[in-house]
Amino acid sequence: MEFRDHVYELLNTIDASQCFFDIHVNYDFTKSYLDLVVTYVSLVLLLARTEDRRLLIGMYHCAHEMSHGTSDPSFARLGQMVLEYDHPLKKLMEEFGPHTKAVTSALLSLHFLFARRNQGAEQWRSDQLLSLLSTTGTMLSPASSDTMACEYLSLEVMERWILMGFLVCPGALGSSPQCLELWRLALQGSLYVTLLRDEALQVHKVTEELLGRCRWSAVVGVRGWGDFAGSPGGGSLHRGRRAYLRGAVRELEVLLEDQPGLLGPKALFVFMALSFCRDEVSWLVRHAEHVTKTKTPEDFADGHIAELLFLMEQLRSLVRRHVGVLQRYHVQYLARFDALVLSEVIQNLSVCPEEESIILSSFVSSLSALSVKEVDDKEQFDFTPLRLDWFRLQAYTSVAKASLPLGSNHDVGRVMNLIVFHTKLLDSLEDLLAEASDLSDLCFYPRPVEKMFVATMEEPSMLRYSIAFPLLCSHFSRCIHPMCPEEYPHLKAIALGLCNKFLEEMARQASACVMDACAEQHNLSEQLLPKHCASTVSKARNKKTLKQPAKKGEPERDKPGGTSRRMDKLHLTLAELSLSLNHVPNFTVFEHTVTPAEYLSSHLETRFTKAIVAMAGYSQATQEVARPSEVLVGLSAYMTFIQSLGQFVGLDTGRIIRSVLLQQTQPRDAAGEQTLTTIYTNWYLEALLRQASTGAIILAPALQAFATVPREGEPHFSAAEFSDVSEMRALAELIGPYGMKFLSDNLMWHVGSQVTELKKLVNENMDTLVQLRSSSCKPEQMAALLPRLTSAENVLKRMTIIGEILSFRAMAQQGLREVFSYHCPFLMGPIECLTDLVTPDTDIQVGTEGVLASAAGIPCEVDPALVNVLAGSKTGYNNNIHCLAKAIIHVSAALFTVHNKNIETHLKEFLLLASVSLLQLGQETDKVRARNRDSISLLMQLIVAESSFLTVDMLETCFPYVLLRNAYREVSPAP
Repeated sequence: MEFRDHVYELLNTIDASQCFFDIHVNYDFTKSYLDLVVTYVSLVLLLARTEDRRLLIGMYHCAHEMSHGTSDPSFARLGQMVLEYDHPLKKLMEEFGPHTKAVTSALLSLHFLFARRNQGAEQWRSDQLLSLLSTTGTMLSPASSDTMACEYLSLEVMERWILMGFLVCPGALGSSPQCLELWRLALQGSLYVTLLRDEALQVHKVTEELLGRCRWSAVVGVRGWGDFAGSPGGGSLHRGRRAYLRGAVRELEVLLEDQPGLLGPKALFVFMALSFCRDEVSWLVRHAEHVTKTKTPEDFADGHIAELLFLMEQLRSLVRRHVGVLQRYHVQYLARFDALVLSEVIQNLSVCPEEESIILSSFVSSLSALSVKEVDDKEQFDFTPLRLDWFRLQAYTSVAKASLPLGSNHDVGRVMNLIVFHTKLLDSLEDLLAEASDLSDLCFYPRPVEKMFVATMEEPSMLRYSIAFPLLCSHFSRCIHPMCPEEYPHLKAIALGLCNKFLEEMARQASACVMDACAEQHNLSEQLLPKHCASTVSKARNKKTLKQPAKKGEPERDKPGGTSRRMDKLHLTLAELSLSLNHVPNFTVFEHTVTPAEYLSSHLETRFTKAIVAMAGYSQATQEVARPSEVLVGLSAYMTFIQSLGQFVGLDTGRIIRSVLLQQTQPRDAAGEQTLTTIYTNWYLEALLRQASTGAIILAPALQAFATVPREGEPHFSAAEFSDVSEMRALAELIGPYGMKFLSDNLMWHVGSQVTELKKLVNENMDTLVQLRSSSCKPEQMAALLPRLTSAENVLKRMTIIGEILSFRAMAQQGLREVFSYHCPFLMGPIECLTDLVTPDTDIQVGTEGVLASAAGIPCEVDPALVNVLAGSKTGYNNNIHCLAKAIIHVSAALFTVHNKNIETHLKEFLLLASVSLLQLGQETDKVRARNRDSISLLMQLIVAESSFLTVDMLETCFPYVLLRNAYREVSPAP
């Protein structure tokens, strides 16, 4: 109610004063008056749209009574106002009847300006609008105008003034042909005009309904121009404007970027370009939201709008970067030109009262005192008092009986409008940019903005401008009104949500291009693998023979150049997106710093991790997996391509690769998914070593690998292809020392479990033997106890499994050692020297030296991992029998270390006792038993060869070499 009372009072005062309005002369006064009218009309229309307005007023009345104990004195008037505005336009027409003259005079002052601004692209092109190259001779001349602020005044704002002004003052349309022409011209542009934020008025429909009872010619005019504003005329008009602006503003931006000194004389062109672009973007978003049914949907969609947004951002950035150029130029312009012109205008005034003369003279003196030194000293300019004085002077001199009537002295207004613009370039540049290019209201149009972004991402030529949408979100904080701080969290969530969605999609597409290009490189490198050489040779030979028709079902080969075309397309898309994501290092959205490149980095890391795991092709159901060497080839192709993109995409690709590869050395990656370490650890344990324990796979020392025994129904893979030296090296390259340690720890855990079972068997047998040897043991008890004795075969089987695991671990450690020596030779040398210093006597207590050596792949006399496993076990625990030697040596050494026994002494005792037992079996006549005895003799030699504590001389003293020679002859007879 208070607002309405103040508006009424102000409108009545203006009417009583018979104020003069001319947008070209008293710009600020006329603009403020028209803004007041439109704001009041919009408020009333919004109030009428609130369905629960009566309920809200009633709740307010009750709350006021509860808080103050009495009703609000103005409640009755407020209720009456709500009732009166049930038909808001009808009521507004009645209210503005007395003000029609003032409103009409203000609107008519727009006629020339609006007709000049509301032109099509053809006229703009004919006039070379915004072009600095069309008149190169005047390129350094200052761009000036008698209607300076009007040049960048929003066309959308003028449309609102005209359409809503004549909506409440329709009588002027019938009394003035100029008013009717201006009104029809305004109807050409829009179907919807903004009331507030995303609230819009369907102006043609409302006008038809309102003027339905007026003269029929007016209604016909509304319908005709309504068709033009909609489809196809209005849409095509704006589509042509946007197309022209893209080219013209691009040319302007490139020229000013190359020659920023032109910003001084041509600053007006920048703000004109920003204003024109802002109007077209705003129109498109508004109509895309509200126009739901149309025969020409292409008029309300634009896949190239991103370029317009981008160019606006570029111009704003250009102005901010070269603010010094603007200040140096215009501080001199104000002091050396504007002040002189204003002084001359004052002197030429026929009548100039003392008060007005003092004010105008103070303007001249203030401007004349300016100097470039203030810019060099970075002093802060503040011309707010000057502009406020000029606004007051406009009000004083625009009334009918003014001593200095501004209506008769247009030169004063024109010069002062020019001065106001120049002063804003010095002290209110951000406000001036916001006035010309503010798009913060798009925060309330998330759906059309998202659709435009989607259309941009589907247009390859617009990808480089896609960063304009996230940058647009950085301006949304301007739409928060100081009186409504409660809106902050909601609008902040909208802005951050949109910005995050835009950047995520851009990064997703860019990372997809990188991964697709990597996959192409991987495919090419995979074709060079040895396993494909047979087919390649075969195809090469077939070229020499007659060309045979392609077999049915045979895949068609790619034609030459196909890969190049795909790579070129991926490179182009990636280049565009990378250019966009690296356009700015960071920006701020509602006090949150956003770094676009980090989105791409995050997506690349995630996709690269998934690609590496996918290369392994692990299937838990079928136990299929790719060879480590093949995965390493693919990984190298990926890494090479990603590293080559370092400068291209503006990312620290080295950090991305290191992060991904380090995750692969862990059991789980950052997302909790399986890594290569887990995959290959599980596969070697569950597939290869499990098959080795059944005899389907055997250790082949000559090959330094496990080999598959050809049997029906046995493993479908070749064990040698997964366990030879090259594969162990590739595995070490893939999962690194830490991943190999994880593999080793898992192997040692299985060894520990076998030793635990072994101890359990031995303890059970010992208990049974004690009971059998007891003198009180009766024959029937002895018969029951004998079946409980475990056969030696079970003990040998478990020891063999231990040997198989330790043999595989030794091969894996050898691969790790070679890789470690290649990559870190200067680190490997000291570790080897330190290991050499450890003697068998000091090796009884395993220290950090052994752990360090084991981590580097260096074999130790006493395996620290096995010692730790066995020390932690407190309870009792075909043919790969040659693995038994490694198991006996390592397990015994570890056990002796756990119990603080001398390893060398006890192994000598073992060798002596074993040889004596074998010699006692020398008279065996059974051929099978004799063959087993000879095998054990050879096993004794392997035990001595495996141990660093035993020597061949020790073996010779207790076990003649001739027996070994005979054993070799019996076990492996000559063919």
